[in-house]
Amino acid sequence: MSKIALPDFPWDSLAEFKEKACAHPDGVVDLSIGTPVDPVPSSVRDALASVSDIPGYPTTHGIPALRAAALDALRRRHGIEGLEPDAVLPTIGSKELVAWLPRLLGFGPGDTVVIPELAYPTYEVGVLLAGASVLRADSLTAIGPQRPAMLWLNSPSNPTGKVLGVEHLRKVVQWAQEREVVVVSDECYLALGWEDEPVSILHPAVHGGRTDGLLAVHSLSKSANMASYRAGFVTGDPKLVAELLEVRKHAGMIVPRPVQEAMIAGLTDDESLAAQRERYARRRLVLRKALQDSGFRIENSEAGLYLWSTRDEDSLKTVEWLAERGILVAPGTFYGPTGSKHVRVALTATDERIDAAAARLA
Repeated sequence: MSKIALPDFPWDSLAEFKEKACAHPDGVVDLSIGTPVDPVPSSVRDALASVSDIPGYPTTHGIPALRAAALDALRRRHGIEGLEPDAVLPTIGSKELVAWLPRLLGFGPGDTVVIPELAYPTYEVGVLLAGASVLRADSLTAIGPQRPAMLWLNSPSNPTGKVLGVEHLRKVVQWAQEREVVVVSDECYLALGWEDEPVSILHPAVHGGRTDGLLAVHSLSKSANMASYRAGFVTGDPKLVAELLEVRKHAGMIVPRPVQEAMIAGLTDDESLAAQRERYARRRLVLRKALQDSGFRIENSEAGLYLWSTRDEDSLKTVEWLAERGILVAPGTFYGPTGSKHVRVALTATDERIDAAAARLA
């Protein structure tokens, strides 16, 4: 069996720039990775502890209360109706699902998976792990006459923060269902709309009552600061979810029982979600103004946790310029060739660190 050739882990290449940024007298402001820094809601922590004394194996499908909480949150927060509890499957965070989904669905050599031109790197890694071929395309025209096995959507986008409108989503869904192409929508930032309101691929206005071939991936990492819990879920087409469940039962891909309980709290606690949104909104305004005042242009970025920023120069040159000021960001090339003149600036730092970055930019 030949070894799978994977790209280098992108963030490892930032070591030189991180060292330079860390040398700043006031310390580094790390805006390179979207990792939460704010407290985990007390409701989540209490729920986790409440079931810490359960010695038996958890269920792969998730307890009924968790699946019900996920459906209630989707309806309450995003207007998603008509899904059944069996069509919800908890995952060990969203990244493992993204990385293994093409393979879990049975795709491999000879299959093509479409990913956005600018995309979370794990989309490509997942295709390579399955032995399939990658096609970067943002339009149906760019796909051409071929029939891919699967197509990834990401709205709001990581890294650009772009939101795909209802008409665009509807067009993609209709095209895919006519050709029996699986469409998977990464909606981990769905609750973080700023200048535009993101819409799920599972909203009735998009699919018109047909969910066949459609999956949506959700995470509690950003909405409830539960990144360390590895808490996510996938939902949509009941048949596809059943296929994933069967494979995951055999593979032991199970969310721990205490984490399932914590997920229920995170999906129920709208007050904590609103408070977290306010934190990010404030940081976004401060950082956006500081970047623009220092000569950056912000593109897209109407939702999500990042500012897609450019000085119209090579992205590594911009990374170095910011590192000299003690600010670490990710070059746009991490996400695809067309990001060569952009950097991704994360909002995931404390208020004090965001203010420090703004002061340095001024």
